[in-house]
Amino acid sequence: MRPHVSTPAHRTAGMAELVCSNSLKSESVHTAPWLLKQELRRAGSLLLACADEAAVPGGQALAVDRDRFSAAVERALAAEPRIRIVRREALELPAAPVAILATGPLTAPPLAAALARLTGREHLYFYDAISPIVEADSVNRDVAYAASRYGKGDAGDGDYWNCPLDREQYHRFRDALLAAPSYPLRAFEEPRYFEACLPLEELARRGPETLRFGPMKPVGLPDPRTGRPPYAVVQLRRETLRADSFNLVGFQNHLRFADQAAVLRLIPGLEQAHFLRFGQVHRNSYLQAPAVLDATLRLRACPGLFVAGQLCGTEGYVEAIATGFLAGVFAAAAAGGASVPPPPRATALGSLAHYIAHGPLPDYAPANISFDLLPPLPVPERDRALRHQRQCEAALAAFAAWLPQTAVAPALCALP
Repeated sequence: MRPHVSTPAHRTAGMAELVCSNSLKSESVHTAPWLLKQELRRAGSLLLACADEAAVPGGQALAVDRDRFSAAVERALAAEPRIRIVRREALELPAAPVAILATGPLTAPPLAAALARLTGREHLYFYDAISPIVEADSVNRDVAYAASRYGKGDAGDGDYWNCPLDREQYHRFRDALLAAPSYPLRAFEEPRYFEACLPLEELARRGPETLRFGPMKPVGLPDPRTGRPPYAVVQLRRETLRADSFNLVGFQNHLRFADQAAVLRLIPGLEQAHFLRFGQVHRNSYLQAPAVLDATLRLRACPGLFVAGQLCGTEGYVEAIATGFLAGVFAAAAAGGASVPPPPRATALGSLAHYIAHGPLPDYAPANISFDLLPPLPVPERDRALRHQRQCEAALAAFAAWLPQTAVAPALCALP
């Protein structure tokens, strides 16, 4: 619907605009995010191919230049003759026999109301947050130092910069953070935050040291000038390929912009910071998935309508890409009068689909991919690294056996 109708989080008219973080999670071998991306890459995921094309150095994370990523997705879709792009707001659910609803976490109110009427249930919701972005040239490099945690990644390329704080500076910053006014929530809304993405001020309220064990954790980031970790640290992550802007890692917040600037400029190295984007909190909607969706992401109340992305009850960009791929396969098969079974439970994709369809009720909450979602090994393995390696090997073997079954569907991953 953009650019005609925007949202509280978007800033451009571009497709696939990343608004929360530029990290598409770990590329470290035998981690859960790595496994999910391996399955998607082996399926030919268009979006991961675009992410790889737009990748920027990010240590062990897949990070992308957000503008280049958006442009790559738009080019690929515009070049596909089987796709017609219509730029207008959808006010009702699609009437087509088979369709996919992938409206994102900020589903517009009219469409959300239509979906609530169909499912017979109100949307659940939580508040998600996006971090500030600072112009690189405004960071004082005499104070900030280049380093990746525990020396992982290539610090010499400036993937991450770190602003060190001593004890006095840390507590002065926390006091100012707690005293700064936030934008008020609307009267009918209550804060229900996703625990893995809490606003900075909410973390600070949980105790004087909470920030030092969270986004300001100094462990593994020794200051080269002293050889010791600082008392606390603010880590800046490269936002673009040119390294002309940096994201304040984990610094999502809901402070008023003028007060936010004043508080963040208390951080050593950011005294003259020029902010390209301030932190924000916005409402994210999602379905109570186990009550309304099956393991093929099909709405039980409307078997021809599939749901993908965060709306179906996952959290994170890679998870949204994964459910988009699955919905594409299932819907394309249904349109051709065929069917594809869900991926095996042993796979990352299968475990994600299983959680969506069988997660706990009534306390269902969006989930990131993790080994907790995967089934345990038949033979227990106490060594954590070896256990994860074997889970990944079992998952990829099961995925390889399942993938040929998707051949009945002209799946989205077949796009050039």
